[in-house]
Amino acid sequence: MILSFLAFLASWLLSGAAPVTPSVHTEVVLLGTGTPNADPDRSGPAVAVVVGNDVYLVDAGPGVVRRAELASRRDSIPALEAKNLRRVFLTHLHSDHTVGLPDLIFSPWVLGRTAPIEIFGPSGTRRMVNLLEQAYSEDVAIRLKGGEPSNKTGYAAIAHDAAPGVVYRDSNVTVTAFTVLHGKWEQAFGYRFETRDRSIVVSGDTRPSDAVVRACNGCDVLVHEVYSAARLKTREPEWQAYHRAYHTSGDELGAIAARAKPKLLVLYHQLYWGDTDDGLLREVRSHYNGAVVAGQDLARF
Repeated sequence: MILSFLAFLASWLLSGAAPVTPSVHTEVVLLGTGTPNADPDRSGPAVAVVVGNDVYLVDAGPGVVRRAELASRRDSIPALEAKNLRRVFLTHLHSDHTVGLPDLIFSPWVLGRTAPIEIFGPSGTRRMVNLLEQAYSEDVAIRLKGGEPSNKTGYAAIAHDAAPGVVYRDSNVTVTAFTVLHGKWEQAFGYRFETRDRSIVVSGDTRPSDAVVRACNGCDVLVHEVYSAARLKTREPEWQAYHRAYHTSGDELGAIAARAKPKLLVLYHQLYWGDTDDGLLREVRSHYNGAVVAGQDLARF
């Protein structure tokens, strides 16, 4: 029987038949949908693009490692075990998107990650990572030389100041950064993830931007930030001006989505100021008749 199987295998290989590519499903997991507001039900902004057994994170808001571990255990997603968190793409360097970065660099190492983490982001990313490494140098030294049975490689971080265009590629995914408009930040990114089965676009923080329309262009999933246009009117004039320069209202997002034409629009980083998800969805749907949902922490798409 073994000889027959080997003969069949040799014949199949010689025939030139194309190998069967295993089916690998791409999934979006919202690890955190929060803002700087201290909402106990929403961790800081972080999105996971899961491709088979690999994960690609966007942003590192507070709570990112614990949220990933919870998704791993509760929803049986092995890629999101803390020790598997090895890549992150930062949209910009605001604190609510990066406060979880030291957690992401060091905690998975303590929990068994042996590979260095790769960190991609706008200009200033390398400096931020270098300063964090300096801040935690005593911690690393004690864990390496103080008797803890630690591995000697997983604490390292490889940081990249990226430029618009393709910033990362492997056998699962091509990641493209595109410039968005986020107030006075000199450089802020959104990201497009292209896998074998899906295209995912994450806006990052941005005011309405044609770059999002171009990056999506019929994408499978568009994850986009949003604020309540109705409730913005109740805020002080200075805050109104700020949010219009830095963020996208529900009405504006509806107009963007109508042009970008995603198969699914997912709201995240929601700024409510007393409004609700239903209110945000009404604003979006007043300009957009496609599929749209309001994201919650640990929601999967």
